[in-house]
Amino acid sequence: MMIKKLMKSILFIMTMIIATSANAQSGTSQNLSAKQQALVRISAVTAKGDLSKLKIELNAGLEAGLTINQIRETIVHLYAYAGFPRSIRGLQTLMTVVDERKAKGINDEKGAEASPINDGHSKYERGKAILEELTGTSETGSKTGYAAFAPEIEVFLKEHLFADIFERDVLTYTERELVTISVLSSIGGVEPMLRSHLNICLNVGLSPSQLQQFVGLISSSIGKEEAKSAQSILDEVLKSRK
Repeated sequence: MMIKKLMKSILFIMTMIIATSANAQSGTSQNLSAKQQALVRISAVTAKGDLSKLKIELNAGLEAGLTINQIRETIVHLYAYAGFPRSIRGLQTLMTVVDERKAKGINDEKGAEASPINDGHSKYERGKAILEELTGTSETGSKTGYAAFAPEIEVFLKEHLFADIFERDVLTYTERELVTISVLSSIGGVEPMLRSHLNICLNVGLSPSQLQQFVGLISSSIGKEEAKSAQSILDEVLKSRK
């Protein structure tokens, strides 16, 4: 299992190097793919609880080539940020859409299930390692801020969000980060978290131009005010990384 995790880390690093090199050579970077755009819209609308619009976006996502399991995983992932009620209503809507499409003779691909996790390390250690990989920062020293004030939630964050959820391989880290920033932009009032995850997006290979496109998708899917706020945070992030 250690070899598997080492290979995964090497592959992740190689992917980031290739993506960075390609962007530097071209001077520009590719747009978000149709599937990535669909993930953004599905996540944002689910977080807002607009189920009528969600049905439209779910159909569009399936037509774009997302599998049922990729969309299901997306909606499961976002509960960590928008809560169980929004996630469960999203899953119920997905079930309805899939059934309606079956009734029309459309058989969508189910897709891969999550691989079993056989790592012998504790969930806390696995989650800590994933978070360090995403942020590019080692977590050393004593806890501060909310982690010191409420140690329990820091443990939950490592064990559940970054081990139980991020470790599942149905979605890539890049896809999970797109889902995350879509939810955070839609619910509002969580600017520090959005700032952190926009930085992670850049760490996992998304380009500034792709994140600008993301803001445009938030504007068209959710609203101009939410997009304006997301743009302001993105501008800060990009300026800080120059």
